[in-house]
Amino acid sequence: MVAGRRVLEVAAGTGYWTQVLSGTAVAITATDLNAETLAVAARRQYGSADVQLLVADAYQLGTVPGEFDLMFCGFWWSHVARADVPRFLAAVSGRMPAGSPLILLDNRYVPGSVHPVSRIGPDGDTFQQRELRDGSSHEVLKNFPSPAQLAADLAGTATELAVTELDHYWLAAGRLC
Repeated sequence: MVAGRRVLEVAAGTGYWTQVLSGTAVAITATDLNAETLAVAARRQYGSADVQLLVADAYQLGTVPGEFDLMFCGFWWSHVARADVPRFLAAVSGRMPAGSPLILLDNRYVPGSVHPVSRIGPDGDTFQQRELRDGSSHEVLKNFPSPAQLAADLAGTATELAVTELDHYWLAAGRLC
């Protein structure tokens, strides 16, 4: 899906998906708000793509330099608060040319294979309680949209939308309006 493309990757984290995509993309600018996670990404070995790692806010994509013809977000959508979806999609639409492919990939909620939902907020956001190796516990925003919810959220932003549900993940692909 990214072969020969100049990819803008949003919320790249430690570079797992950057590494996967780097085997076929021409170039990837992988962004994340956290320099610490990008430092982990910098230690990875990448394929033939020209890979750049930049600290950038997913809600301020206009600050990311370069020209791109595909946007990829892996395992970020679930961490966007329901109330912030329009703001995030405005950043996406404002950064990429109309007709550009958009690929989103994230977790499905599968009882027993992921942390259980510990609470639901007033806007419908779901949260999980996660314990770290050091014993500390943290509440994490983790939404699990249905295909219908994704289609509704992306209706004014993407056309030709196809949502594929796998056993534990979903993939949404379309073209930006």
